[in-house]
Order: sequence, then structure tokens, then C-alpha cells
Amino acid sequence: MWKTPIRRLRTLAIAEAISYLVLLFIAMPLKYWGGMPDVVKYTGWAHGVLFIAFCGALALAIFPARLPFVFSGMVFLSSLVPFGPFLLDRRLRAYDREFPIPAPSRSREEVAG
Repeated sequence: MWKTPIRRLRTLAIAEAISYLVLLFIAMPLKYWGGMPDVVKYTGWAHGVLFIAFCGALALAIFPARLPFVFSGMVFLSSLVPFGPFLLDRRLRAYDREFPIPAPSRSREEVAG
């Protein structure tokens, strides 16, 4: 599933974007109009975990995938805007096509034997 750092980044960007939209358009109205503050607590927690994972994936993808610094900044800033990661996904997919998929590693038994 996550054969390249860019694929990991794309997957986490989409998951983080969906969690952000759920937080903004489902959990927040339920908190203020439905009187259910716990929805925001748990949705916000999940979104925070996904955002930190996304930032880590971005940091781990910059050098192996040779992402330009300005583009990396755009990817980060897009995560702060609703629907932002969906807009940059096409460019990330192009970087993913250029990134070589590493060969599967061999176990010690296969090497020795």
C-alpha cells in the first residue's frame, strides 16, 4: 500500500483532509446546534493525530522523493485549508509516478541459501 514515501504522503493527506472536513462540517455543527460537545473532542483528537502523521510523512518524503522546498511548503499549507490536499493530489501523483518503487528485500535464508 505504501510502497513509496509519496504514496504514504498522499494517503495521509487525503485521510487528514477528510478528517478536517468531518470536523468542520459535521462535528462543529453538532457541537453548537446539537449540544453534543464530545463529538468535537473525539473528532478533533483523531484529526490531530492524522495531522501529525501527515507532517511526519511530509518530512520523510522531502529528501528521498526530491520534492522542491516551495512545493513542500505548498503541500503543508494546503493541509491547513479545507479541500486543499484534494487540489494538490494530482501533482503528488505525478511525483509518485517518477519515484522508483524499491525492490522487495530478501530474507537472510534466501541470501544464504
